[in-house]
Amino acid sequence: MKRILIQLDTDPLASVFDRVVAVDAGVDELFSYGSVSPEAAVSLTHGAIFTRKVADLKSTAIFVGGSDVQAGEAVYAKVLHSFFGPMSVSVMLDSNGSNTTAAAAVASAGKHLALKETQAVILGGTGPVGFRAAQLLASQGASVKLVSRHATKASEACVQLKLLELPGTVTPHVSTSFEETTALCEGADLLVSAGAAGIELAALKELTGTGIRVVVDVNAVPPLGVRGVESTDKAKEREGMICYGALGVGNLKIKIHKAAIEKLFTSNDLKLDTQAMLGIARELTELA
Repeated sequence: MKRILIQLDTDPLASVFDRVVAVDAGVDELFSYGSVSPEAAVSLTHGAIFTRKVADLKSTAIFVGGSDVQAGEAVYAKVLHSFFGPMSVSVMLDSNGSNTTAAAAVASAGKHLALKETQAVILGGTGPVGFRAAQLLASQGASVKLVSRHATKASEACVQLKLLELPGTVTPHVSTSFEETTALCEGADLLVSAGAAGIELAALKELTGTGIRVVVDVNAVPPLGVRGVESTDKAKEREGMICYGALGVGNLKIKIHKAAIEKLFTSNDLKLDTQAMLGIARELTELA
């Protein structure tokens, strides 16, 4: 039975990145659709669940992607709502690569820190990766400062996360300068920089003495999010801190992405979303 992955992308053109990873993960057939709306997702999902015997549905899976995270979440929700009884296939959500990247960032930090006891600062905390990194850290019991340039956005993001009833805490904070960021890092263990591409949000030299032990910067576009971190850094010590750059994290992100796609075909009822990606990331880091 051939393994078929149905790619539902909310952008006009389905992501080449996601297509390449799917092929490298060993998918036999890849059906890619662009500009997928929640309404269109219903008929596409029905096409996936009505064409094979129930026992064979584990050989069909759906991947929801695209650059718009909210649009992807709406499509993902509609896909799940279209299932009934035994008529379902496994589904993976990774719009903008946010779930796999956040999982890679948190798992990388977890190699050096006990996440349950970690005090974390997330820069760009209202963005796709920052928000999900905050969610994953709080799910492990960490205390998280979710930082944005806008107080309202930070507060709204924290309200959303509190609805998930996570064991850790997430509090909103504002920073518009290196000085304010440095002050927020006092007494913290981990800094994750997940702001917009090409915007510096912090500097390693200014973080010395704050208590920060691990720095993860997921921005690959110069100038990077944390001055002094290199994109290729992978557990590289700089200024007394363990640093990860975007490419250093990216290697694990790709492994998580591939492993998740492979996992889709082990059952017909898996839901691989934000939290599930961290579980896969941990499995991979334990094996490494």
